[in-house]
Amino acid sequence: MTSSTDRIERQILIEAPRSRVWRALSNAEEFGDWFGMDFKGKTFVPGMPVQGRITHPGYEHLVCEMLIERIEPERLFSWRWHPGAIEPGVDYSAEPTTLVVFELEALDAGTLVRIVETGFDNIPPARRVNAFRLNSKGWEAQMTNIEKHVAKG
Repeated sequence: MTSSTDRIERQILIEAPRSRVWRALSNAEEFGDWFGMDFKGKTFVPGMPVQGRITHPGYEHLVCEMLIERIEPERLFSWRWHPGAIEPGVDYSAEPTTLVVFELEALDAGTLVRIVETGFDNIPPARRVNAFRLNSKGWEAQMTNIEKHVAKG
């Protein structure tokens, strides 16, 4: 659990095979189920954007867009997005994005999931601290969410 002004790092050991954890990350619909986005009928394709309506209570009016960067089966999944882009009617498209990288490592006890989000120092100063704070708390919750989701089967 490391943080600086530019990066958030979290990790969790999930007691499940890497293939199961990978499916929870790489299958867009399944990812949306635990992450809190509606990606029904969508797929993750490197170099392509994907949009999904946020399903977290109170934020259902928002659509999130992710630009999928890399998919290395059962090892790495990454995307770019606008962190903390939750103000209705605000166009964040001209702002820099952050890079989110999930890495999986098979261990005897299960799968180590590492998440690193970088690029906060490039976010406009008026939004930077709040975006970092929101995502820092958010990644704590998402580590629990993916663990619970994978445990369900």
